[in-house]
Amino acid sequence: MRAGMPKAGKGQVVGLLGGSFDPPHKGHVHVTREAMKRFGLDRVWWLVSPGNPLKAEGPAAMERRLVAARAIMDHPRVCVTDIEARIGTRYTAETLAELQRLYPDVRFVWLMGADNLASFHRWDKWQQIMATVPVGVIARPGQRMGARMSRAADRFAPARLPIREARSLGRVDAPAWCMLNVPMMAISSSEIRARGDWKRH
Repeated sequence: MRAGMPKAGKGQVVGLLGGSFDPPHKGHVHVTREAMKRFGLDRVWWLVSPGNPLKAEGPAAMERRLVAARAIMDHPRVCVTDIEARIGTRYTAETLAELQRLYPDVRFVWLMGADNLASFHRWDKWQQIMATVPVGVIARPGQRMGARMSRAADRFAPARLPIREARSLGRVDAPAWCMLNVPMMAISSSEIRARGDWKRH
């Protein structure tokens, strides 16, 4: 394995939380801890992305976001990584394919907020993503209904696990997904930027 790449043991279940983290905040930390506990994950990797293909404006410098993320997410089983920049992928489907090639003995779970599930059909190769790894969805304030009525939820309705089976998500074969309703922190990166507490440049 190349230097600087995250580590995971054989057979471990690793949750992947992707995003620009521009900036990272306590809501990301809360989602990570809840996902680790409720989905039975051995580790979580924060995939700090070079940029979101669905957003016109680029994020703050990668190194700045990495430093901020590592400062706020202090947990022995969570790794903050720029692996997408290292392996040269930009789209989630590409990233997952490359991670599975690099870590053939690791079981990955893609983590997302319910707001992402509501617009998931806009993602590149979204059906391929669902067919590649199990997906863990964390409900955020005001987004539960939109997620339940989403095109992705409808298309993969037969693959949805009941909440009582959430901890087995990483041990079942894709397609499989589970949505948890958990108390959330009403905070977002866009709100923090709007307040002027985080400058991109």
